[in-house]
Amino acid sequence: MMIKNILKGVKAYTGTFKLINKLGLWKYFGVPMAISFFTAALIGFSAWGLSDNLGAFISKIWFWEWGSETFRTISEFIGALIIIAVGLILYRHIVMALSAPFMSPVSEKIEKYFYGATHSHRNTSNAEQLWRGVRINIRNLLMELLLTIPIILIGFIPVVGIISSVLLFLVQSYYAGFGNMDYTLERHYKYAESIQFVRRNRGLAIGNGMVFMLMLLIPIVGIILVLPLSVTAASTETLRVLENTKTVKGNLK
Repeated sequence: MMIKNILKGVKAYTGTFKLINKLGLWKYFGVPMAISFFTAALIGFSAWGLSDNLGAFISKIWFWEWGSETFRTISEFIGALIIIAVGLILYRHIVMALSAPFMSPVSEKIEKYFYGATHSHRNTSNAEQLWRGVRINIRNLLMELLLTIPIILIGFIPVVGIISSVLLFLVQSYYAGFGNMDYTLERHYKYAESIQFVRRNRGLAIGNGMVFMLMLLIPIVGIILVLPLSVTAASTETLRVLENTKTVKGNLK
């Protein structure tokens, strides 16, 4: 079931360009794309400057003269890895939190297109959407850091380090997908209910987030387009699950 949902989350990206063009959604992505670009640039320059300093700090734990140069090189690599991992985490949560007031209308238009305007929604203002985005992303940031730190430490163990890289990717994918799905969930569920929904559908979150993370590897273009495509994909799949849930509940009555 988990694998099946991950594949659904990935497959949801098919046709996102077509849907965005058809519904005229690009105008909503202007500010979020700018936020994404400048946040990535700021974190990127910060990481470039801090990696050497962190590497030097880590290298101090090696007290012996022999092998010091080798350990210094390894320390700089580890420092860069930590900075990149933490930088990606901060980037995602900052962008997702600040983009909430712009992404919620996108999700709502997609919902109206597929299911009409008959659904009952929670009425929220832009300020409430921003606060919801900040609250969700601070919560997810803390949870992700708690998981990421031990996974990075496990990576220092020979052979096991390969597994830690996969785990790190899956954790970051899950929380990326979580943030994308919440732009839809905020209209239907309260804070705690949304967390439970994503846990029940973690495969969809991981699948959506995997493509999100891979897109960030594409220079400049990936950073600019990642939010429009990932939010559109997450909205279509989240709405599908919500619609199926309502159908099941209706049949049980």
